[in-house]
Amino acid sequence: MSIQFKPLADRVLVEPAPAEQKTASGIIIPDTAKEKPLRGTVVAAGSGKTDEPMSVKVGDSILYGQYAGTEIKIDGQTYLIMRESDIYGIF
Repeated sequence: MSIQFKPLADRVLVEPAPAEQKTASGIIIPDTAKEKPLRGTVVAAGSGKTDEPMSVKVGDSILYGQYAGTEIKIDGQTYLIMRESDIYGIF
């Protein structure tokens, strides 16, 4: 997948993981009750700040805060753009 978008400085573009459709026991979760996913994949990353190089790269599976990032649409696909500091860790 090739995104024609380059985040600046310490920002990353994240494709959120899909929300859970069912519970482990098989109960289907309605759209209104689905929790916002906290995992995603980095699809584009800035070059970092002069004194702070980026520690995430394209393809990393990450964990981020519940209210992290701003939702944007590129080519009909929904992504989150956030600062690297909003990322808690890499899987």
